[in-house]
Amino acid sequence: MTAPAVHRDTTVTRLRKSLPAYAFLAPWIVGMLGITLGPMLLSLYYSFTDYSLLGDPQWAGVDNYARLLTDERFHASLRVTFLYVALSVPLELVFALLVAVVLNRGLRGLATYRAIYYLPSLLGGSVAVAILWRQIFGRDGLVNDVLAIVGIDGPGWISTPEYSLLTLVVLRVWQFGAPMVIFLAGLRQIPDDVYEAATIDGANAVQRFVRITLPLLSPIIFFNLVLQTIGAFQAFTPAFIVSGGSGGPSDSTLFYTLYLYQRAFGSFEMGYAAALAWVLLLIIGVLTGLNFLLRRYWVYSEDEPGGLR
Repeated sequence: MTAPAVHRDTTVTRLRKSLPAYAFLAPWIVGMLGITLGPMLLSLYYSFTDYSLLGDPQWAGVDNYARLLTDERFHASLRVTFLYVALSVPLELVFALLVAVVLNRGLRGLATYRAIYYLPSLLGGSVAVAILWRQIFGRDGLVNDVLAIVGIDGPGWISTPEYSLLTLVVLRVWQFGAPMVIFLAGLRQIPDDVYEAATIDGANAVQRFVRITLPLLSPIIFFNLVLQTIGAFQAFTPAFIVSGGSGGPSDSTLFYTLYLYQRAFGSFEMGYAAALAWVLLLIIGVLTGLNFLLRRYWVYSEDEPGGLR
């Protein structure tokens, strides 16, 4: 048998052995190409067109992106979204970590508490909870009823521009269950003998938390920070329901995703909405990249001398 024939037989044999693997991967490959990658590339094309769903897309070059520079509502949505992320993500992570530390103290029925605290993360993004939240923080809602007991006349939290965004921040913080469970799993991996050695050396509870818990938990904190930041930028349902889809009052709850929705399905400016979507992807990508660049200064790693990388 000649050398080319041997090579051909070997290739056929490898292909036959690989067929089961490709068969199992086929649903993912089809989904990736047809549901994710294909629509993404089509969206990128639409971002350079004038497209309204009612006619054929017309090539417009960079007009949609140039329009962003003079679009005041786009600027407002950026301000609102960045403020929302800057307030909600740190508060959510701090609250989740504190609850995880408390639950890590060996409470009875830990699984029950963990399930109870995780439940808001499953329900928080639903329409029903957003409607409930609007009722709770309404002019005649539960919050003002409680404040009235102590003689305080509360404002209309949802209808007042100064407070409306804060109600959505509180809703986000209330959904601390997912990062809390991850923090709890990380705390369980810290060896007890490290704390015992620190206690023998005279370290108090605060010192043990600052010098041991936080450094050893920093990879988990970083993981939660990245995930929750991306999730906060993608928040949509609470702002849509609470504001009735308008982003009001006075655009105080005009999230970026809500403005994108208004342009796409309110004004049928699909080309402009596609440009907005790609700008959002760029913003999230840049911030995620910065997080990875800065992690070497505060994330603990045993692989590097000094413990940080």
